[in-house]
Amino acid sequence: MTSPVSPSDHVARRAALAAAPYASSRHAVWVGAAAIVTDQVGRVLLVHPTYREDDRWLLPGGVVEPGEHPHVTCRREITEELGLPDLPLSNVLAVHSLSPHHPDIQPGASCPGEIRYVFDDGTLTPDQAQAIRLPHEELSEFAFLETRDAVERLRPVDGQIMLAAYRARLGSTATAHLADGRHILDVPALDRHDVHVRYRPLWDSPLDRGPVPERLPVQQTWAWCFVPDGRVVLVADSGPRGVLPMLPGGTVEKTDTTPEDTLHREAAEEAQLTLTDPVRLGWVLDETGEVYGGVGPNARLRLAARVTAIGPATVDPATGHPFARMLATPAQAALLGWGPPGARQARLAAETAQERWGLPTARPAAIEEVPAEGMRLS
Repeated sequence: MTSPVSPSDHVARRAALAAAPYASSRHAVWVGAAAIVTDQVGRVLLVHPTYREDDRWLLPGGVVEPGEHPHVTCRREITEELGLPDLPLSNVLAVHSLSPHHPDIQPGASCPGEIRYVFDDGTLTPDQAQAIRLPHEELSEFAFLETRDAVERLRPVDGQIMLAAYRARLGSTATAHLADGRHILDVPALDRHDVHVRYRPLWDSPLDRGPVPERLPVQQTWAWCFVPDGRVVLVADSGPRGVLPMLPGGTVEKTDTTPEDTLHREAAEEAQLTLTDPVRLGWVLDETGEVYGGVGPNARLRLAARVTAIGPATVDPATGHPFARMLATPAQAALLGWGPPGARQARLAAETAQERWGLPTARPAAIEEVPAEGMRLS
């Protein structure tokens, strides 16, 4: 006895026959995983591969193997390429799609396109950096570079990916979604202004909490300027190689009666800030004064101050253009390129603001730009 053939059996067989050509007609892309790894002053780790004809550098990472998840790939590649097996992946900083006809794809390469995940692999201690061991048949060298220098060693699209991912870490913004190196959603403030972290030669100079010795002239005064919610104002000055963030303040002029006068003047000129009650946190020794024409040993003063008003953006008289003004938490001081001493100074400033003015500890938040029309502060 045979069973009658159901019409649904014919549908199932037709569907099975159609599945193979349907699957083969779907798009295929490479999948990759890379990592942002930095040193303590915010320089990004790049590696130099031996197998590339164009001599470009790369973020550490590699191709996802069949059946492998991207985060597993990243851990495996970091272990294989750097000899560091225990770096934690704390966040997905960027997801990038590359079209198969992008001009940065090497001529003759049969690349069907790529989806790349970029993870945050944290900051290396000096001991961890010393422990890096490369597979020399694959990688010839590594380097920690300022982002401005790193983009010059990467393919243009890889530089765009690196910057977007690193700025997502610095700015505490959501995962950056990119297509052919460009944001497909809202562009965060750090990307909009092309902000970079600059390595500062005096980054490891200790902050002296005592009075400035009379023998030392004060050549510079910068301040952590707090708004009522515990965030601070950063100013960003544009240049031919991008924008560098800094605290409000500047060089002490002969017309300034005190360093505090310098701070009030510079904060008003650069960021249109009205400040009150500046308090000295300490000073950093500059042994040469080279940046001031070789004046010799001098002090760079660090203060905290409370912001009572932020006015409309105006042109800075020293540069002839307006500065970008941003609100950041003190914990985002990595933007300044001062490393661990900068983080300690930021904590000291926040503690001072809490004790002196009763300001709260700033909650984790994305860096945002001060509107051009200024802000009303309660």
